[in-house]
Amino acid sequence: MPMPFHFAYHVTDLNEARAFYGDTLGCAEGRSTETWVDFDFFGHQVSLHLGTPFANAPTGKVGDHMVPMPHFGLVLDLARFNALAERLKAADVDFVIPPSVRFEGQPGEQWTMFFRDPSGNPIEVKGFVDQSQIFAG
Repeated sequence: MPMPFHFAYHVTDLNEARAFYGDTLGCAEGRSTETWVDFDFFGHQVSLHLGTPFANAPTGKVGDHMVPMPHFGLVLDLARFNALAERLKAADVDFVIPPSVRFEGQPGEQWTMFFRDPSGNPIEVKGFVDQSQIFAG
């Protein structure tokens, strides 16, 4: 089993971040101080610190889309991907790229969605029917 990653980045408002990562995404909150908060991001540790979020722009060409760069995210099985997509839709999250299939019928076929947290940090979530295709060429 892969080890969890740790990723620390800036948000502009910890209360907004708590609402988004905790309530909207369903991530459990961990430790916190007045200037940062940790979340269990689907088995990984994200640490949100008060500050200016990293600059990003739609400069990454993937398939037919220009995606925000840099970005981070996670890979889920398709059932969990679909459940999260429905949760985000129910919360009226604005999608940069709505849930859609990419590379259909090819090695590495995947579902993807892009959205931003309230501080503008871009997040991509991928869904695979076959996890063995994650690194397919």
